[in-house]
Amino acid sequence: LPENDFIQKVIQLYETFQVRFGVMIVGPTMGGKSTVHTILKESMTNLHEKNPLGKYQKVKTEILNPKCISMGELYGEVSAISQEWTDGLASSMMRRYVAEDTLEKKWVIFDGPVDALWIENMNTVLDDNMTLCLANGERIKLKSELRMLFEVQ
Repeated sequence: LPENDFIQKVIQLYETFQVRFGVMIVGPTMGGKSTVHTILKESMTNLHEKNPLGKYQKVKTEILNPKCISMGELYGEVSAISQEWTDGLASSMMRRYVAEDTLEKKWVIFDGPVDALWIENMNTVLDDNMTLCLANGERIKLKSELRMLFEVQ
């Protein structure tokens, strides 16, 4: 049955998130990638609400398409005029999630093609360091509640 295959994909994503900080879902457009992570998010949140002391936590997500913005808009940049640093979308999301003092799971979802330029900045995020290194020299140490999800074709 197709629904059994779909349920298996949700379970596989859950199990992979238990052991990996960064996960990639690959499939065709309209293939169910977004639905898989949405169902997992809603399931974990519902299970937490039914049993707050259980092993499941609420899940918060933020989604962005890294290919539709510049590197500065994604990670941050120094203004040529004022010489002040401005966080990009990804760095501001991660900084905000790190500042939260909850056990809620937080997923940053990069929905779009992977590009060698922007993914290179994720090297230290996805390795054991779990640290986002910014162009201004700042390092944002990420928490274990945070996960990176890459949804690609």
